[in-house]
Amino acid sequence: MENIFFSPEALPELQEFLRSRAFSQILILVDENTRRDCYPILKKALPEHHLLQIPSGEANKTLGTSETIWQFLTEKAFDRWGVVVNLGGGVIGDMGGFCAALYKRGITFVNVPTTLLAMVDASVGGKTGIDFLGFKNQLGVFQEPRAVFIHSLFLETLPARQIKSGYAEVIKHWLIADAAAFETQRLVGFLAADWQKLIPESVEVKSKIVKADPLEKGVRKILNFGHTVGHAVESYFLTQLGRELLHGEAIAVGLVCESYLSEQKGLLSQAELSRIETFMAMVYEKVKLKPEDIAGILPYLQQDKKNRNAVINCVLLEGIGKAVYDQPVTVAEVERSLQYYQIV
Repeated sequence: MENIFFSPEALPELQEFLRSRAFSQILILVDENTRRDCYPILKKALPEHHLLQIPSGEANKTLGTSETIWQFLTEKAFDRWGVVVNLGGGVIGDMGGFCAALYKRGITFVNVPTTLLAMVDASVGGKTGIDFLGFKNQLGVFQEPRAVFIHSLFLETLPARQIKSGYAEVIKHWLIADAAAFETQRLVGFLAADWQKLIPESVEVKSKIVKADPLEKGVRKILNFGHTVGHAVESYFLTQLGRELLHGEAIAVGLVCESYLSEQKGLLSQAELSRIETFMAMVYEKVKLKPEDIAGILPYLQQDKKNRNAVINCVLLEGIGKAVYDQPVTVAEVERSLQYYQIV
């Protein structure tokens, strides 16, 4: 995993990276949470730099916030030899990378993920982007960070809810590519998770898939397992004041629904579906879906980025540990999966 550094080497490697490359200017991008909890840990490893705080949360991953970042870079006269250090979770990494990739046709950026979700998923793979008109990651580009520095110490700053959110992506990696790990962890359980071991293993799963298909023309699509339904759920709940879900909470719904779709299409056995459902129920509190919620979620399926010619293309499981992509599903089938999720 070239240019991905794990603790305890992560912070010394970041320090060496910033000091040895003679960047003209350095911007540390934070939100109010990472400025308070994570920036003090990182600061001692940094040379002279600028600090920009933006508001946290998916609701702020917008063009408006992006304009704030571009305005700051412009006012500080950043040239193409500057660097942006994204210190935060998935929102900071997605948006900071997007802004760096577009500013003056692209300047260097690196990711220092501070959430489990960002460590195992968002910071690796080169997807950057922002939400637009209520649709998740509607605008974005593929642009790899120059390096990723993963320090598990930042996990100590997180509440359990945020850890569980990131864990959904770890589970996804097991379900699409590592049946043995899923069976092991199913017995071990969430509370006994060894992050020093699980994080590098999960990153390796994603890195291998991305390396085989950087621009998501084929096999990389399997990384979207749980996300066709999950992103629709997440986008809908962002419009429901006081009911917003974290990304991983919505993906957890998607993992169950798309496992159910896999079983319905004869790809996944009933026994495997049951093992997945039982494990998910042990980790996640069920999201309560009213009939009007399901009706509100369905329109978001039409904007899924895997769709082609108005056909909803889903990633399904051909058994635990093996995913297949470009599987057409209907809105009615997704509706039934959400209804199933509610009663299972």
